[in-house]
Amino acid sequence: MKNVTEVTMFVLKGFTDKLELQILLFFLFLAIYLFTLVGNLGLVALVIGDSQLHNPMYYFLSVLSSLDACFSSVITPNMLVDFLSKNNVISFLGCATQMFLAVTFGTTECFLLAAMAYDRYVAIYNPLLYSLSMSPRVYVSLIIASYVGGIWHASIHTVATFSLSFCASNEIRHVFCDIPPLLAISCSDTYTNQLLLFYFVGAIEIVTILIVLISYGFILLAILRMHSAEGRRKVFSTCGFHLTGVTIYHGTVLFMYVRPSSSYALDHDMIVSTFYSIVIPMLNPIIYSLRNKDVKEAMKRVFRGNRFINKVSFYTTKSMAPVNLSQVTEFVLMGVSDRPELQIPLFFVFLVIYGLTVAGNLGIITLTTVDSQLQTPMYFFLRHLAIINLGNSTVIAPKMLVNFLVLKKTISYYGCVVQMSGFIVFIVAEIFMLAAMAYDRYVAICNPLVYMVVVSPRVCLSLVSLTYIYSLTTALTVSSCVFSVSYCSSNVINHFYCDNVPLLALSCSDTYIPEIAAFAFSGVNLIFSMIIVLISYLNIILAILRIRSSEGRQKAFSTCASHMMAVTVFYGTLLFMYLQPRTNHSLDTDKTASVFYTLVIPMLNPLIYSLRNKDVKDALKRFLDNPCQSFKLM
Repeated sequence: MKNVTEVTMFVLKGFTDKLELQILLFFLFLAIYLFTLVGNLGLVALVIGDSQLHNPMYYFLSVLSSLDACFSSVITPNMLVDFLSKNNVISFLGCATQMFLAVTFGTTECFLLAAMAYDRYVAIYNPLLYSLSMSPRVYVSLIIASYVGGIWHASIHTVATFSLSFCASNEIRHVFCDIPPLLAISCSDTYTNQLLLFYFVGAIEIVTILIVLISYGFILLAILRMHSAEGRRKVFSTCGFHLTGVTIYHGTVLFMYVRPSSSYALDHDMIVSTFYSIVIPMLNPIIYSLRNKDVKEAMKRVFRGNRFINKVSFYTTKSMAPVNLSQVTEFVLMGVSDRPELQIPLFFVFLVIYGLTVAGNLGIITLTTVDSQLQTPMYFFLRHLAIINLGNSTVIAPKMLVNFLVLKKTISYYGCVVQMSGFIVFIVAEIFMLAAMAYDRYVAICNPLVYMVVVSPRVCLSLVSLTYIYSLTTALTVSSCVFSVSYCSSNVINHFYCDNVPLLALSCSDTYIPEIAAFAFSGVNLIFSMIIVLISYLNIILAILRIRSSEGRQKAFSTCASHMMAVTVFYGTLLFMYLQPRTNHSLDTDKTASVFYTLVIPMLNPLIYSLRNKDVKDALKRFLDNPCQSFKLM
């Protein structure tokens, strides 16, 4: 039986093929994406953290912000990689997944904006019945219904679009997989799909806009019945930001989809869809914060709270310098153990561990640099994993070794900031480097014929660059939150390095926001990277099961075994360390787990990737046989 779908991957043409414009657009959209994440996740944290924002209106707003962050994340990272890659390819399954998620989040946002309009109608038209009419059961049901509607709508279009035949061109004139440009390259009859698109999007737009118009019609009547000009202005101000968001969003969606196919201009549509999928998610936090008094007041309370605590510290401590708002100028690290007889044995144990870590990782870096047979994407990623492991261990081990031999185990305030920031940079970079390596193995095993095209040097460099940029952003955000609180009582850290959990345990101010930030970043980073790893290995397992030769299956599995072992060890300890409720935290237990993933795993990784890897062992033999020749080849 002939397969009607001959295309196995698509090429995203993007905005332009001019290199100078691609670099400019890369930095522009990177800035937009970072602003989108910071703004939307900041709003979510603010709504969760401020008790005065715990009402249905702001619960809807927090869900809208999380939707915007997800909507942008479905499209922007892939687009950023494409700006730096020559071959902007996306697999058939990847294209279907991207389109499904984009339509899901876009449709859910339509329904959620309508639910927010209804919420404002109930609050203004029937204020006495508001808490009853908009009870938790009601607003949670509205949120769930919005998501169900989005998933249902996305499922229909995804199935309808990808059941078509794509047997001619596979070039999509767009920055992501959207319905109109995909229909334009199909060699099947797309009349039914165009009708589905027109009627479903039209029906959703009509229903949601009608809900918005009816809600605001009643709100307008309620405002006109008010005698006080100040009261009318106050009521209208609570709706102004929502009206702005609704107008911008629905205007672009109507322009994009609800038109006859004869009037489509894909270049114009690309700009419009970029606006509602990337720019609007960036604008929404601005609209809902700059135009919203409650949100602005909540932000002021967060910052004013920290300043107030610092001022109390200033006036209650005589030894405090007049210009310093924080009493603590240095911290004391308790270390792994406070027993004097164990200090010398522990020094030698960790000195050996650190020595093996440095030797092993420098060895991996050297081999993957000088050996011509290791110049592949897999070993390019392995080289950077070794750099990260070396950096992670070096941030912590030298100071820890010094503290075993001295009585005064102190670290300056800024030294603590630098150590914690460095640790976060390397640990987050390792999480996403392992995810990138899983994706590399997926492409190598599931699509071996196009491996060097899909995972080109430019793509590898882009993935590594994005990993380092994101890890730096995470470190700056979390460190800023942790060191924005006041440390005015004890300065003794029950740990062997400056980590956020034992540091926040010392704070004499409210640590809710820093704890939420640390937990949210840890959870999101782990979940997102684990999803990439799990999806990659699920596809790898399916590909291996389809191999008939037992020797072929063994060879395919052997290329992944080292990475699977490293991933299991690393993620297991991180999940144990961070994704626990606060009440279950035992700092002594966490200290043991921290020793494992900060010092032991960086030592084990070179062993895992060398003892179980024939290519690395062969490269090591070649290097030891003729080291001078190896460096000359480099």
